[in-house]
This record gives sequence, structure tokens and C-alpha cells, in this order.
Amino acid sequence: MEDVRNGDYFVVKALENGVQVIGLTRGQDTRFHHTEKLDKGEIIIAQFTDHTSAVKIRGKAEVLTKHGRTESGV
Repeated sequence: MEDVRNGDYFVVKALENGVQVIGLTRGQDTRFHHTEKLDKGEIIIAQFTDHTSAVKIRGKAEVLTKHGRTESGV
């Protein structure tokens, strides 16, 4: 298995109040394992890890990764 302890970082910036950033687990059964709620202007810097394989974003937010910039909720 690939070593993901130094996984990619990403930034989520809330463009409205109440944006949810939800971490999803690795493995055969994908499950929610962590949720953060952001208000407009707040950011979170996060990393993919041994436990986090995907992230779901609810609400209008700007997302920055090494692959570029995108927006959710538009």
C-alpha cells in the first residue's frame, strides 16, 4: 500500500456561512469520520492521510489543490 502519511494538502475557503467539509475513510466501506463547519471567510488546510481518502464539501466554497482551483456549490 502506498505511504500516504505525507499525503497531498488542500485548502477549503468558505464563500458563505455553514459550509461543511466532511472527511471520508479509506477501506472497503467508505464512511464519514470527521466534519468541520466553516463560516464565510474561514479556511481549513487539510491533508489526505492513512484514514482520509476523500472529502465531501457542502455549500459554496473555493477549493485549492496542487491540481488547481475549483468552486463547490455554484
